[in-house]
Amino acid sequence: MSGFAWAAFASGLAATAGAALAVMLATFGVALRKGVHRVVDVAWGIAFAAVALVSYGLSAGEGDGGRRLLVTALTVVWGLRLAVHIGRRGRGHGEDPRYAKMLAKAPGHPDLYALRKVYLLQGALVWLVSLPVQAAQYLTGPITWWAWAGTALWAVGLVFEAVGDQQLARFKADPANRGRIMDRGLWSWTRHPNYFGDFCVWWGLFLVVCEQPAVAAATVVAPLVMSFLLTRGSGAALLERHMADRPGFAAYAARTSGFFPRPPRRA
Repeated sequence: MSGFAWAAFASGLAATAGAALAVMLATFGVALRKGVHRVVDVAWGIAFAAVALVSYGLSAGEGDGGRRLLVTALTVVWGLRLAVHIGRRGRGHGEDPRYAKMLAKAPGHPDLYALRKVYLLQGALVWLVSLPVQAAQYLTGPITWWAWAGTALWAVGLVFEAVGDQQLARFKADPANRGRIMDRGLWSWTRHPNYFGDFCVWWGLFLVVCEQPAVAAATVVAPLVMSFLLTRGSGAALLERHMADRPGFAAYAARTSGFFPRPPRRA
């Protein structure tokens, strides 16, 4: 089909899978040395950046140069910001309670179980979710309004993530807020501004390939999977189960949107 280098895109899929796998295996080695598996959360953003950079290199001479640079830059900026934030947040802490609970029930060797159930699974998800980023590198026509619409949505998502993370970090740093529910700033409009930001980022990146309906149809699974993870998988749903018994959470949930931002309801 004109407008998309299908053969080149297909031939690069193995290399991008290898990039995601390499990041996760390297992170697994770091985790074994440190004795904590929470470092895999830092690798999530780094792996997306690695896949985007490998795709960018492989697509030289195939796709439009401006679009290739745009989608790579958007992915790398998002991935590295997230990695730095999670790394700073976890500095000096022990194992993440999620992983501690999982490994306590692991059959056989806990580290090998973590390799299969966490690292390799996350590597596969990185490869799958990044399909629109990979595909955008091989669109051959000039940039259209689809790419700029996607960039605008990506920017909204990045603002929600970055501002929400900063507001929460500042809230937790105040000893007077210990045991309280964060319900200020963006957190008064949605209980999960960071996850909503992720949602916007990945639907924004998907919009870049929507100028080619066949490419969009082949890659729409990516934002759908990410949306499921954010709302029903390891994102909002899991966090809310963890917080359900905290004092004040029920009232907070009653007045605040569970995902999409809106003004808080009156008590």
